[in-house]
Amino acid sequence: MRVVIAGGHGKIARLLERDLTERGDSAVGLIRNPEQAAALRAVGAEPVVCDLEDAEVAEVAAHLTAADAVVFAAGAGPGSGAARKDTVDRAAAALLADAATSAGVRRYLLVSSMGVDDAPRAGTDEVWAAYLRAKKAAEDDLTGRDLAWTVLRPGRLTDDEPTGRITLDRHVPRGDISRADVAAVLVALLDEPRTAGLTLELTAGPDPIGQAVRAATHR
Repeated sequence: MRVVIAGGHGKIARLLERDLTERGDSAVGLIRNPEQAAALRAVGAEPVVCDLEDAEVAEVAAHLTAADAVVFAAGAGPGSGAARKDTVDRAAAALLADAATSAGVRRYLLVSSMGVDDAPRAGTDEVWAAYLRAKKAAEDDLTGRDLAWTVLRPGRLTDDEPTGRITLDRHVPRGDISRADVAAVLVALLDEPRTAGLTLELTAGPDPIGQAVRAATHR
């Protein structure tokens, strides 16, 4: 399987790239900064410099040649303002979907966030509110497309060691989840085509990842 990952230098992306390459798949990471290339090569991934805030559809589509799936794991990151939440977390996700359609890549996994269905409360930090709105807009755009999409909404992300056990369903109580377990769930979703068309929330829990992913397809 050849998987192209937007936001290829992010923490989840690098864990996903490692997991994919360790089992013999090809991982391609789209990065904005050429200096990040070495970190991707260290986990076995192929780095491709492509700034999704400036690129055109045809440029991105060219990087998706022969891909079996795309994963949007990009984010404007801490310290960025409200404007970049829109240009990265929403607009870049839509650009990747346009490029996937152009390149004939139907499988698209979007890493979103729990809490995006709820309007930001009064007094919410402006940048955090912009992040939630951008993620929800990205979801709404993707789920309206004729692609084999899956939206994954993790809870609060941690750098804890993976447990391999999760709670995964359409709606789950708020909770934490390690980035390593998120990456492992993304691999399992790529392996399970019946998760196409599902929006799933994810936290740490009691269920082995493979079992939880299979169960989600029957609910």
